Amino acid sequence: MSESIHAFDFIQQGQVDELPGVIAIAGDERFLKRQVFELLMPADADVSDFVGDSCEWRDIRDELRSGSLFGTGMRRVLVSDADGFVSQHRSSLEEYVAKPSRSAVLMLDLGALPSNTKLYKAIVARQGVINCRLPETKGGRSKSVDTVRLKKWVTRWAAAKHHIKLNDQAADELVDLIGWELGLLNQEMAKLALFVEKDGKVDVALVDRVVGGWRTQTTWDMLDAAAMGNAAQALEQLDHLLQSGDAPQALFGSIAWSLRRFAAATRIYQRMERTSGRGNLAAALEQAGFRKWPKEAIPKAVEQLKQISRARATHLYRWLLDADLSLKGSHSSPQRARFALEKLIFQLARQR
Repeated sequence: MSESIHAFDFIQQGQVDELPGVIAIAGDERFLKRQVFELLMPADADVSDFVGDSCEWRDIRDELRSGSLFGTGMRRVLVSDADGFVSQHRSSLEEYVAKPSRSAVLMLDLGALPSNTKLYKAIVARQGVINCRLPETKGGRSKSVDTVRLKKWVTRWAAAKHHIKLNDQAADELVDLIGWELGLLNQEMAKLALFVEKDGKVDVALVDRVVGGWRTQTTWDMLDAAAMGNAAQALEQLDHLLQSGDAPQALFGSIAWSLRRFAAATRIYQRMERTSGRGNLAAALEQAGFRKWPKEAIPKAVEQLKQISRARATHLYRWLLDADLSLKGSHSSPQRARFALEKLIFQLARQR
């Protein structure tokens, strides 16, 4: 077997009876890792924790050789933040994978484990690599997030863990409002479960009311202010949202959803101009995914796009991509994430 096991599949199988001697839990999706660890380390397990930067291979080796004093079954020896540890002790780990302990499982919590390494191939051959990243789909030489599989996960997780039934439209709306932050999606599902009976149905209206609510309106007000060039008011609204406890990544999901549709409408409008010599903003917005109900929805969106202006709307995709990469990389911490959102507001509010 040359493929890793995706966390979705690993979690769905439920209880784990047999474990390989070495397990690599690799990826940057912390919510998935928490679910995986819950399966790998039940309450009665005997677990020893180490941090990769502060331990040596001899410490781990001795722990793996020790018998279990507490709990039942095989001991778990966990090395968190193990990327540096793996790089430093790669040859020792390769030797150990070939002949692991029979009384303990070595678990490596990694950001990444390159598939072209000997260590990866040795662990994956024993079905020991668990992929904790968002699922991807290949398109030629490039990869992109597998949104089809993710939306299936949303409906399945909502039913299995929160006992609510999300129809396709409600699942789309939830993702549009929150984005692909699985932990935040899980929190909002738990909130929705409070408003329906067990195994009750959740529709778009309930998602808008419970998940969106005043936050959705405040987000719209913030974008309106930025589009009008009033950066100060937009920043005040952003501060209001952050002070209420909203994570910057969750806010970006809602912001990106709104601006992405405006960006799509702009491209559709430009295509109309090229093909027929004139464009129709209302029709372009409808094709971009804006709803026709209530009746004032499209006229309001037309005014908002005019406020944003054609010049700025053509840059929206690039600005959103830059912000997304920052929030997943250099600006992933809460304080720096705020700076990434503020930069996006200034870009949107900038006037000639």
